Amino acid sequence: MSTAEETDGDRAPWAEVTPEAARRLLVAAVDAFAERGYHATTTRDIAGRAGMSPAALYIHYKTKEELLHRISRIGHDRALAVLEAAADGDGTAAERLAEAVRSFVRWHAEQHTTARVVQYELDALGEEHRAEIVGLRRSTEAVVRRIIDEGVEAGEFDVPDVPGTALAVLSLCIDVARWFNARGSRTPDEVGEFYAGLVLRMVGAER
Repeated sequence: MSTAEETDGDRAPWAEVTPEAARRLLVAAVDAFAERGYHATTTRDIAGRAGMSPAALYIHYKTKEELLHRISRIGHDRALAVLEAAADGDGTAAERLAEAVRSFVRWHAEQHTTARVVQYELDALGEEHRAEIVGLRRSTEAVVRRIIDEGVEAGEFDVPDVPGTALAVLSLCIDVARWFNARGSRTPDEVGEFYAGLVLRMVGAER
């Protein structure tokens, strides 16, 4: 499934990117970066996929790195919002952790092309942009740590190392983007449910 076919709930893909030409270039960049890697992709490759001239790209993005930053920022904002919605919802810590994992995994499966670029091209960003994205990653980790901390305090979880466990949970979920295949035997919902069960066992929770 290409990025152009991926959706984010009821929203059109990359609906926040305007004008239309800028959105087409961004969609093309996601596909190219996911397929070839950032460094092997040229601005000509991106423009060609978008059906535009290379010169047209620079009207909307000053550099290839600026395109990657835009993709990464939007992707991290969306992923963080998914986790925060689950963490701030109703229910016990176990219920909220299960929903956080379920929804986070589902996002990485449904948006697997985008997620591969968002999660695995961090080193290609410039220093300032990389620092911004690292800050968003720390916020993401903090959300998971908060749920686990609350579960430990409530006696729901048995977790001797909360920071380490939070990192393990995030790594487990994010890696879905590496292997998920839309034509595979499991749907994003099924993978999310399976991973939620794994994580609850990881923290020693009763289902």
